[in-house]
Amino acid sequence: MKPNRSVPPATVVPILVYPDVRAAVAWLGDAFGFRERVRIGESHRAQLSIGADGAVIVGDVRGEQLPPEAGRVTHLIRVRVDGVDVHYERARDFGARVLDGPVDREYGERDYTVEDLGGHRWNFSESVRDVAPEEFGCETVEAWVHPD
Repeated sequence: MKPNRSVPPATVVPILVYPDVRAAVAWLGDAFGFRERVRIGESHRAQLSIGADGAVIVGDVRGEQLPPEAGRVTHLIRVRVDGVDVHYERARDFGARVLDGPVDREYGERDYTVEDLGGHRWNFSESVRDVAPEEFGCETVEAWVHPD
């Protein structure tokens, strides 16, 4: 990919709509530790970094762009972190609505799920052991290449 300093250096970048962009940026930083990188107008959009190689764009409400509605789940964003239990405490302390507290999964992850101030659902996950997909009833079609 050709580098461009105006966009996040990630392959997949979700764009999430919030009624108040500035409030969302502040809350996502406080609760989840995301960092604002680019501000596009005072209340239009912002680009945030997530860890070493993730990104999200916070967008404003306009036209067909609407925030989530109560009772309807349209997406769940998974973010891998180190120290999921500490991360969970921080998110909860900043008012994230807990949907599923930290739990160990059969596929080797420990995760939790929360809803943010705008109704977006986030799942934060930490690998706690290496598990082959076949160990929990799945099939490897093509193995992921993991950096060392």
